[in-house]
Amino acid sequence: MDYAFVARGKSGNGFSNEPAASHFLEIPESADDMMLSHKITKREWRDKVILASQGGTTNPYTEGDIVFYVHGFNNSQAEVLVRHRKIKAGLKEHGFKGVVVSFDWPSADSALNYLEDRMDAKQSAFRLVRDGVAMFSEMQRPECRIDLHILAHSMGSYVVREAFDDADDRARIASKSWSVSQVMLVAGDLSVKSLDPESSKSSSLYRHCVRLTNYYNTMDDVLSISAVKRIGVAPRVGRNGMNRPLHSKAANVYCAARFKQGGFDGGINSGHTFYFDDPVFLEDVFHTISGKLDREEIPTRTHTTQGNLALRPS
Repeated sequence: MDYAFVARGKSGNGFSNEPAASHFLEIPESADDMMLSHKITKREWRDKVILASQGGTTNPYTEGDIVFYVHGFNNSQAEVLVRHRKIKAGLKEHGFKGVVVSFDWPSADSALNYLEDRMDAKQSAFRLVRDGVAMFSEMQRPECRIDLHILAHSMGSYVVREAFDDADDRARIASKSWSVSQVMLVAGDLSVKSLDPESSKSSSLYRHCVRLTNYYNTMDDVLSISAVKRIGVAPRVGRNGMNRPLHSKAANVYCAARFKQGGFDGGINSGHTFYFDDPVFLEDVFHTISGKLDREEIPTRTHTTQGNLALRPS
């Protein structure tokens, strides 16, 4: 089974592209799309996710791991499910026994909807914390620790940042202790400056995680200079990387050399989405969520001449 929670309105036996309250889905492996008929109760869904999380990584200090996948803009639900399963299979290949859970927000399946998607992302962001991270954080006990992680792609990084910031502004959530272990931003659709250590935009994000890892590709065609100029936004962290000095919790991982030598097909979005098909990247994610090794010691990484970390080319 695959698990997802969907912040979209209903539309027949499916879902619309408009923000709404969360629906909790248990999706059969035979299904190729998310359907309303996959819905189960929130309590039942929570209990099944916890059971599926058991084992996690080989970290002896945890009993399980939950990885929340947050997709980007211009993603159909069918495509979200395909990528969810690629992450799940790639982590399992390296010994992951936890669970991958997708947070599906109302991203349209057309690139022309970029700005509308961004507005929908902001409206949906709080669902990620309230119906995902906070729900499981509240259940943590000293004798039973399940680590929570977030893997966000493209505009999903914006969803995550807004979710954390919004949660700190809500008394019911802010009054409780909650956190995630690893936040991984992949091809992040955020401005470079917004992840600077002194930036107020990301202060909540840094405060509520153990480590933030930014994976970036200078050959990312979707986040290219021409693309961001067309839309009218600042250079993106998923193409340019983070400014130095980094926040003490941050790791900046350069992925262009790996992309160039990885044998990817060169399709129009390949520089933006190759991560889902790259075994080295997925192994790196596994080591990151296991938390056993320092960011400098993860075996899938090397160092660049500029002092950053990099995915090893081969």
